[in-house]
Amino acid sequence: MQETNDNILHVERLSKEFTTERGEQLIAVDNVNLNVSSNEFVCIVGPSGCGKSTMLRIIAGLEEASAGNVRYRGTPVTKPGKRIGMVFQEYSLFPWLSVLDNTAAGLEFAGIPRERRREQAKEYLKIVGMSEFAEAYPHELSGGMRQRVAIARALANDPDVLLMDEPFGALDAHTRILLQRELLRIWEMTHKTILFVTHSVDEAVYLADRIIIMSHRPGKIRDVLTVDMDRPRSRAMPEFGKLTDSILTALEY
Repeated sequence: MQETNDNILHVERLSKEFTTERGEQLIAVDNVNLNVSSNEFVCIVGPSGCGKSTMLRIIAGLEEASAGNVRYRGTPVTKPGKRIGMVFQEYSLFPWLSVLDNTAAGLEFAGIPRERRREQAKEYLKIVGMSEFAEAYPHELSGGMRQRVAIARALANDPDVLLMDEPFGALDAHTRILLQRELLRIWEMTHKTILFVTHSVDEAVYLADRIIIMSHRPGKIRDVLTVDMDRPRSRAMPEFGKLTDSILTALEY
């Protein structure tokens, strides 16, 4: 797959192999090639255990590939960096810090002065609709609110690319739909590039410009679909249901 000037992420021949406790070799990801363009919203779907999260962690620089490489704007990704942020399924907030200080945590690690980082954190809490809870603590928030804070924290570092690993997977259906809408609003406002892992085909069709369909382990890219539907999308649209059904059928094999 050729890398072009439009690509912000380039994944080439990426593979990941693990050794089990019994000493057996397990291939999680096998020869994946992928380009992601600037400001693109790409969703990855596939069966459980197909290596979606592993691939995302390698792209984030949190794990080392067994073979192949990842490049961000032409530069190899070998460790976590400021330009690629990540939001996990678990809220991963510091329970002893307020919402504001949780949001500013990455800026503190980067050495940004206190007043400046708090002002920047306030801006992103406003973007995700959490300004009035700035002095609250994680245990005082609902799951959806905690995930909003996690997104604000990732955005506060001003990454070009936002990697999201099942960020709404633990939420109830109603909250999940609300946050899907909110994420699209934030994406359109901030012009970030988003690579989003989900088990929900419905969620992928609602959010994505393109959908990557992974195979059973070892995880390979089976298909790449362009979602040719205007936003905002309605689940009542015939084309929405048709695309969802075709992806679900593909995942059965």
